Amino acid sequence: MPRPDRPPLRSTLRAVPTAALTAVAAGGAIGALARHALTVALPAPPGSFDLATFLANTAGGLLIGILMVILTEVRPGARLVRPFLGVGVLGGFTTFSTYIVGIGRAIDAEAQLLAVAYAFATLAAALTAAALGMWATRRAVARPRREEP
Repeated sequence: MPRPDRPPLRSTLRAVPTAALTAVAAGGAIGALARHALTVALPAPPGSFDLATFLANTAGGLLIGILMVILTEVRPGARLVRPFLGVGVLGGFTTFSTYIVGIGRAIDAEAQLLAVAYAFATLAAALTAAALGMWATRRAVARPRREEP
């Protein structure tokens, strides 16, 4: 039974512009294909460190940090860039579900220490990369520009 304080899903979806949904879908396809290519290039056998997912989440965190500073503080008027790049491409490239599957595969292979290390290392690296991306972008855009003669 729907909650009285929430609008029905159908009306919520109708309120989302078709252009934004298209941007998210197109970006998501691109990001997921890029992540798949990384997984093919760096396969992880059960019981080993899933480097592809680690790199996708870490690089994705860095890029999300950079992108969000640009889109919220430097150029906030870019209407479809955030759904396309932020939600679509980077959302499709980074992957929480594959990260969790990697932890489960390590546990299934009786590599519990690896599972714990992978869980914490991936989370720490992705969050640190996002913070670094935000910090570096803010620092780069705050520099005074030299005037040309």
